[in-house]
Amino acid sequence: MPTDPSALREPQQVGPVRTCVGCRGRDLRSVLLRLVLDRSDGNDEPRLVVDVRGSLPGRGAWLHPEPRCLEAAERRRSVPRALRIAGPLDLTHVHAVVEAHRGERR
Repeated sequence: MPTDPSALREPQQVGPVRTCVGCRGRDLRSVLLRLVLDRSDGNDEPRLVVDVRGSLPGRGAWLHPEPRCLEAAERRRSVPRALRIAGPLDLTHVHAVVEAHRGERR
């Protein structure tokens, strides 16, 4: 029996780790969705989008593609806070992406 407690732990996953704004759980960046504000339309109001490729400029908020994490993020108003903006955001597009992701897993 090993005496070293670290030998009893699961092997750690390799890669960048981020924190979900919904459940506050830490996971690999590749597992989470990145949310950013898209200002490319030239509108005064920035639009919240899911950064599928992870390459859009600007500050990002990370979220598990789970309805319960999105609901927790909405309830706690953590997406605008993570993106450092005042006021509410329209999460309609994020809901659609989470539902589509949920349908893919079935």
